[in-house]
Amino acid sequence: MFYVFGINGPMFQGGADRLSHITAVRGVQRPSGLRAGASGVEGQEAQVRNPPAHSKLTARAQGAVSAYLGTEQGPKEERRQIYVVRDVMTRGAVTVTPELQVKQAWQVLASQKIAQAPVLDAQGRVIGLLLRADMAPLELLPEPGAIHEAMAMARRPVSQVMITPVPAVAETTDLRRVAHVLLDTGLPGLPVTDDLGHLSGFVSRTDILRAVTSDPPLDLWS
Repeated sequence: MFYVFGINGPMFQGGADRLSHITAVRGVQRPSGLRAGASGVEGQEAQVRNPPAHSKLTARAQGAVSAYLGTEQGPKEERRQIYVVRDVMTRGAVTVTPELQVKQAWQVLASQKIAQAPVLDAQGRVIGLLLRADMAPLELLPEPGAIHEAMAMARRPVSQVMITPVPAVAETTDLRRVAHVLLDTGLPGLPVTDDLGHLSGFVSRTDILRAVTSDPPLDLWS
């Protein structure tokens, strides 16, 4: 079961086949956040993709230590099959409010090392999705001469940056259908809710990939 929630509440409930015909979902409109040049966000991403040699050595060393310690924890979890969202979802997702300033929301996401967060209204219902890729902190200014404009953009409320309406999914939804929706919308993941929009977690592409590539790998379906 899929849902669509906006700032005025539920907009849709049904299957993935009907979800793809909803204009707001079919072409997700991502706002233009405060961007930085190569020395800002893009530069940071490049550093992550191409870390210095000494950091690779450190990572390998840490991996070796973790593997050694893991031998004392007994056998790994028995191989099992996964079918639905609840099998791979992350519970207790980090959330933000629509009134929060963009620069404050950036700090929340950065401190938790996540790239997105559901936006909840005062009643705790999903009304949008905030992507870190659509914003940048006050310290990352685009170019000289644009300081005042950049500061104003960084002080915007989350409600002006978030994706809304946003698709959501039930815990019992088939993961294959979730994968199709993620491909169709280009979103990194979906909030997991009940039919009223109350959040129970978040399912991302990373959650699915981690499940099917773990050692031993899980069976997505048979």
